[in-house]
Amino acid sequence: MLKGDGTMDLSNYSVRTDLALEAHNLASPSGEVIPGVLTSSENIEGIRISKTDITSQEGSLAIGKLPGHYITIEVPELRKKDSNLQDRVATVFAREFEAFLAKLNISPMGKVLIIGLGNWNVTPDALGPIVVENVMVTRHYFELMPGEVSPGYRPVSAVAPGVLGTTGIETGEIVQGIVEKSKPDLVIAIDALASRSLERVNTTIQIADTGIHPGSGIGNKRKGLTIDTLGVPVIAIGVPTVVYASTIVNNTIDMMRTHFQQQTANTAQILGLLDNMEEQERLELVREVLSPIGHDLLVTPKEIDEFIEDVANIIASGLNAALHEAVDVDNVSAYTH
Repeated sequence: MLKGDGTMDLSNYSVRTDLALEAHNLASPSGEVIPGVLTSSENIEGIRISKTDITSQEGSLAIGKLPGHYITIEVPELRKKDSNLQDRVATVFAREFEAFLAKLNISPMGKVLIIGLGNWNVTPDALGPIVVENVMVTRHYFELMPGEVSPGYRPVSAVAPGVLGTTGIETGEIVQGIVEKSKPDLVIAIDALASRSLERVNTTIQIADTGIHPGSGIGNKRKGLTIDTLGVPVIAIGVPTVVYASTIVNNTIDMMRTHFQQQTANTAQILGLLDNMEEQERLELVREVLSPIGHDLLVTPKEIDEFIEDVANIIASGLNAALHEAVDVDNVSAYTH
């Protein structure tokens, strides 16, 4: 589609990602500084921790993410089902989440409500409900037998409210009602995300203090769970479990070009016009081709059943350690069953 000035309008064909790290990389492919966006990263024995702080509206518009603090934990080897690595990831997650709690001034006894967004019946979307099944809930003990609760625990409640298609009620409305009745000091919302990279699917965890919009990963517009809508701080935890087919095709073209560049200097003879196309133009072409056969597709790895359980257990174990002082944050087991 052409704009009035004759240039191509690619706004509907932007690379789709829920990860602030990927959005920043897209906005700054050469690593140039973006005003209002601060980044840092470190590696801890195969675990890469990247922090993105968006401090101004200018920075927010530049990378397409809300102002706030984002932490991305990348573990490429997570798919190898190494139990020791999973335990270390859970420990790193717990430490980073503790830092978020401190930044939001949540006291050790502050009440926490965990919301597991997603659909039990769709494996790539079941992250939230599985985490809820495995977190340590304690609020009922404080309500029914407060004198019996050991020191080092806080009131934690958790619920998986389902999805609009099965309940007929907007998730935001359900959560809002629960918040009004239980009056937590913090809401933690957990949801599946979309990535622009297959390598990050089920190997990456994002923590953000900007809240979350249920269904945003697959393009659905839903009422957000944010401090503005709920009246309490909201920390969002997400794991990319799907990528768009157009993104995979686009990445494949990049990989093909890199491969052919190792063989010949004249890659244009092999790839033709694709060789000189910008990423946005290639995305437009790919989606135009895919549209007649059912629009863009969402793709997930065939091993998603195992991956989703492992990642959900890592998050649940990390939350248990971060939320309850009685749980040793330096010795977290990613297996909660």
